[in-house]
Amino acid sequence: MILGIESSCDETGVALYSGSRGLLAHRLHSQVKLHAEYGGVVPELASRDHIRRLAPLVKTVLEEAGVGGEAVEGVAYTAGPGLVGALLTGAGFGRSLAWAWQVPAVAVHHMEGHLLAPMLEPNPPAFPFVALLVSGGHTLLVQVEGVGRYRLLGQSLDDAAGEAFDKTAKLLGLGYPGGPAVAMLAERGDPRRFRFPRPMTDRPGLDFSFSGLKTFTLTTLREEARGLGGEALEQLKADIARAFEEAVVDTLVIKCRRAVEQTGIRTLVLAGGVAANRRLRRRMDAMMEKTGGETFYPRLEFCTDNGAMIAYAGWQRLRAGERVGPAFDARPRWSLMELEPPGQAG
Repeated sequence: MILGIESSCDETGVALYSGSRGLLAHRLHSQVKLHAEYGGVVPELASRDHIRRLAPLVKTVLEEAGVGGEAVEGVAYTAGPGLVGALLTGAGFGRSLAWAWQVPAVAVHHMEGHLLAPMLEPNPPAFPFVALLVSGGHTLLVQVEGVGRYRLLGQSLDDAAGEAFDKTAKLLGLGYPGGPAVAMLAERGDPRRFRFPRPMTDRPGLDFSFSGLKTFTLTTLREEARGLGGEALEQLKADIARAFEEAVVDTLVIKCRRAVEQTGIRTLVLAGGVAANRRLRRRMDAMMEKTGGETFYPRLEFCTDNGAMIAYAGWQRLRAGERVGPAFDARPRWSLMELEPPGQAG
């Protein structure tokens, strides 16, 4: 029975996972309201809020699971990548709990948590599969042969897809977080008015680039908004949001289709915050259906950062004998490719 703690950015997640009974309880506190007035995450405020939320969330999760701390057999915490202060908060708290309860602890890679989140569903994908990890900080295409057996196929060379959504939301004067705001506005947009470029799809390869698309969005807004106001300006913003979202979705679908064709693997996993985008899900499902394959996702609440994915990833590694010593650390930058299969890491 593993307690998972997630604190890599602006969400405090705690969950309890049992190897025999599955996910027993989970809780998440989002800091969206805290950071909304700043238009993005303020690292110092995020760290302080994690400090306030962790202990009450652990208490609530244990109560909902109907167990006490003595029933916990291991603690898993996110050690990176992410905001260093936020990571240290969760790592310090998690390692201290493990010491107090005299149980082993393990440091979990945040993106491995996302990658394995679909395993929490009733119909989990089987290995091997191709995974698109797409969030505010990362856009990765990975070939997954098993837990800890990852091969990088492609990645963003600049902005991640989620970051591009957030920046575009700022350009359009929308709220934070940007991804859902852009998607909501795009529903009112005319798909025929603009066609934005699909970056790096006119050349071979599986890497991504979204910074140019953000610049194209800014240029279009400046040129088309001259002299506009009221409903006309609002409709322009909706049309731009639609064109931007369509461009990002098309780009991700094209790259995933290439990855599936190149690897010959007909199972595709989407995970991370942007995987909650409904237009992206519809397009991916249609693409994979044409290839004779299948797409898997975490439930919507597990697309964003959460403790359940950390508890599950930690369970995979703790049951193989992985442990960390009394010291703890945080790695704001940590490549997923550095991971090894459970039981082989140091």
